[in-house]
Amino acid sequence: MKRLLLVCLMSVLPLLAKAGDIPKGEWVLLVGGPSLKEWEQYKAQPHDHWWANFVRAARLRTDQLRDGLGPDAPITWLVYKQGYLDRMSQEKQDLIGLIDSVRDKFNLKLVWFKNGDDVINYLNNGQDRKRLKVAGFEYFGHSNRACFMFDYSSNVDSASKSFLHESELRQIHANIFAKNAYVQSWGCHTGEEMSAWFYHATGIKMIGALGKTQFMMEELPILTSQGGKWVTMPEKMPDN
Repeated sequence: MKRLLLVCLMSVLPLLAKAGDIPKGEWVLLVGGPSLKEWEQYKAQPHDHWWANFVRAARLRTDQLRDGLGPDAPITWLVYKQGYLDRMSQEKQDLIGLIDSVRDKFNLKLVWFKNGDDVINYLNNGQDRKRLKVAGFEYFGHSNRACFMFDYSSNVDSASKSFLHESELRQIHANIFAKNAYVQSWGCHTGEEMSAWFYHATGIKMIGALGKTQFMMEELPILTSQGGKWVTMPEKMPDN
C-alpha cells in the first residue's frame, strides 16, 4: 500500500502534463543537513548513516523534474551549507564539491543558506517573482510536526538551532506561488500539523507525512509508520 501511494504521488507530473496544467515557474528544492555521528552513534536507531541522505533524495526528484519539465526549466536547490561543512570532517571528502557537481550535472541554481530567514527571503525575493513564480517547493530533511529542522543533531544532540517553524510561514508572500503550485515536505510528521499552517499562511496545500518517513538510496522517501499516509491537511486542525 505504501509503495502504491508513492507511485500514485509520483504520477502527479505526468498527469498534469497530459492535462496541460503543469505550473509555470521555478521549482525550489530545500535540502537540510545531516546529523553528526558523535551525537547519533550510540542511539538504538541512529540517523544519517550516509551523509547524502537528503542530497540523494533531492537529486532523484530533480531527475524526475528534468524528465518532465525539460533541461532548461528553472530549478533551484537551497542547501543548508553548515551541515555539510560539519559532516565533511567525519567523511574526509569534499562534500561541498560533490554537491557542486550535482548542480553542474543537472543545470541547477545552487543557493547556500544558514537559517529559516534565508529560506523565506529567497522564496519571496530570490527571483523576479512578478515574472517567475514558485511552481514547486519541496523539502528534504529532518522535521517534526511543527518544524523543518535543518541542523538536527548537528549542533545539539536531538535538537536544532537552524530551523523554519510553522509560526514563521506567515512571512511567506502568498502571491509568489504559481497557479496549481506543487508543495511537499518529504520529512517526518509534517502532515500532522505544519501542512495546515502552510495552507493558512499561503493558501497553498502542502503534502506532508502522517508518521515517519525514511530516505532511500534509489527511490524517494517512503512512509514507515504503521498507518502512515501522505496528506494535505491533518485530521485535526491546529489552533492558529
